Amino acid sequence: MKKLIIAEKPSVARDIAKVLGCKKREDGYLYNDEYIISWAIGHLVTLCEPEEYDEKFKKWNMATLPIVPSEIKTKVIKKTEPQFKILKKLLNDKSVESIICATDSGREGELIFRYIYELAKCKKPFERLWISSMTEQAIKEGFENLRPGSDYDNLYYSAKCRSEADWLVGINASRAYTIKHNVLLSIGRVQTPTLSIMVKRQEEIDNFEVKEYKEVLADFGEYKGLWFEYEKVENKKVENSKIFDEKRAEEIKEKIIKKEAFVKSVECENKKVRPPLLYDLTELQRDCNKKYGFSAQKTLSVAQSLYEKRKLITYPRTDSRYLSNDMVSKIKGVLFKVQGVDIYRKYAKYILGLEKLPITKRIVDNSKISDHHAIIPTDSNIKIEGLSEIEFKVYDLIVRRFLQVFLPDYIFDSTKIITECENELFLTKGTTIIHKGWTILNVGGEKEKKTEEILPNVKVDDKFNVKKVKIENKKTKPPANYNEATLLSAMENAGRFVDDEEMKEQLKESGLGTPATRASIIERLIKVGYIKRSGKSLIPTEKGKKIMDILPEEMKSPETTGRWEKGLGSIARGKMTRERFMGGIERYVNYIIESAKEEEKVIDFGEERGKRKFKNKKEVLGKCKSCGGDILENSKAYFCSNWQNNCKFTIWKNALKSYGIEINKENIKGLFSNEKGIEIVNQNGVFKIRLKDSLGQLEIEKIK
Repeated sequence: MKKLIIAEKPSVARDIAKVLGCKKREDGYLYNDEYIISWAIGHLVTLCEPEEYDEKFKKWNMATLPIVPSEIKTKVIKKTEPQFKILKKLLNDKSVESIICATDSGREGELIFRYIYELAKCKKPFERLWISSMTEQAIKEGFENLRPGSDYDNLYYSAKCRSEADWLVGINASRAYTIKHNVLLSIGRVQTPTLSIMVKRQEEIDNFEVKEYKEVLADFGEYKGLWFEYEKVENKKVENSKIFDEKRAEEIKEKIIKKEAFVKSVECENKKVRPPLLYDLTELQRDCNKKYGFSAQKTLSVAQSLYEKRKLITYPRTDSRYLSNDMVSKIKGVLFKVQGVDIYRKYAKYILGLEKLPITKRIVDNSKISDHHAIIPTDSNIKIEGLSEIEFKVYDLIVRRFLQVFLPDYIFDSTKIITECENELFLTKGTTIIHKGWTILNVGGEKEKKTEEILPNVKVDDKFNVKKVKIENKKTKPPANYNEATLLSAMENAGRFVDDEEMKEQLKESGLGTPATRASIIERLIKVGYIKRSGKSLIPTEKGKKIMDILPEEMKSPETTGRWEKGLGSIARGKMTRERFMGGIERYVNYIIESAKEEEKVIDFGEERGKRKFKNKKEVLGKCKSCGGDILENSKAYFCSNWQNNCKFTIWKNALKSYGIEINKENIKGLFSNEKGIEIVNQNGVFKIRLKDSLGQLEIEKIK
């Protein structure tokens, strides 16, 4: 009897097979006398489409909404159906006595396995492999500490509720508002409040009134000072140097020029900045965007490769910036490996030479970890020369951050001098670095905190003459557009956009989306035309702004997502039932439909309005060779109905224009009904045409 191991990807399955000595191969799996190792290819199972519950849902009609099936069903994804069949056969094979789930250790990985397990109608017991790195040692330790699959039931229920809730909200909201406004609109639980944050920022920028102001700079010979006055902001005294009255600036200049000034106060404060926390995925994406301009999606892709293929970092899809207690014993092993690389050697050697590693709650804290600890290097053998330039940049940031947390504080003296002249106050600030500490490991090209002008050693009541006075022209600046780094921060800290204190706290924990999904949300907003890239900035489009005008506040507010995430977290901890959560979702869906029906605003979506026809109004010309969706027609091409789910199947009507052939509906029907192809006769001859691949490429041959 054997144990069946199911990994999330073939590459992971091969790594596990290597550790367990599974060298024999069959179609879709590896094995030895004890184990069979097979794999998913990401998601093999998805949720059914509305029309698969009832034919009437093919028609996008407000009368059929809301669509709330009594039980949400799953189906096999056509494109990867062969691998599902292999897994189904193995799961139910009599020689397999039990299962080991080895999909990614997180909510989505749990869902991938459970959907396969349930759709295959498997009833055999299963255990869970839960690891945070793909090194040989980590895999061995994971198999020595397998846990019962039932330990992760609540995680699965949370994942299942998230999946089904997103489906219910997305399907109903998108259909309702698309029908109402006769333009294809995509609405989602996370993407919509994310877009709302961006549109509100754009409104602030558009409505911002630029004002000119003056600043007065006095030169006291040995140092300079900026004029200021105190003003109250939220019961605090703050320094304001802006002068909006040009006449007043000139008066101050004339008042103090060549006059005697004296030092009113001197404050010198020794300050320390502790090392930054270790990386979670969002912080890594943010830094990669700021320092190298990488998109969040690019950073995630590279980090995943460093984890799976290179075995150089721990699991990247984490929301924690701390290590767990059981990692303490492994830190020195990682430092020894890092010490073997020239650029890190002296820093790793310094840390290893310490009498005791400075382990604090800022580094190790079990209470701050949910599924996985922070991203750190593994203790694998490192071959820097084998990495691509992009891989090295991401890996280098992770190693430097790992080393930084063990280095001393950044220490500097901050000096503040206030000088008075003719009852006017002038501010001078200076910084002197005492110890660079952890900042010495900032990436090349990124300078440590800039050293300001070194100030003279002055004392209270010291006197100076005002040598020169300069009036500088300045302008107020609007808020900056979001870029990927600042948008990731806004999504992570969405609590600041809501008023409810409880929701603020919840959104501190979860934010909008998860570290693993935020990149795809940004890309989704770009794909559906709600935002666009402009240089490094992300800008809402007119379509993105207009959709915000027609949606009720509850759909746009991060507070709604906060409630959802709170509920999903409660399910994962066993504190809330699935029934209660989904009951709330059903009520929310009903609210969405009623809001759409009652919406009285008429928004002009310009040229897009009316161009999109709904699926029911299209004739189905065949079944997609890629995913099994319906082949439909628009003005320029024949395409798959699952285009929103990233199916790329397309046949352009002018694809054979050079042969004098315009592809029509009957041609398409023939291509899908006859694998051998069709013949087309025109003035240029007789041509044999057939489908070349599953993406819609055509093969043409002139036969006469």
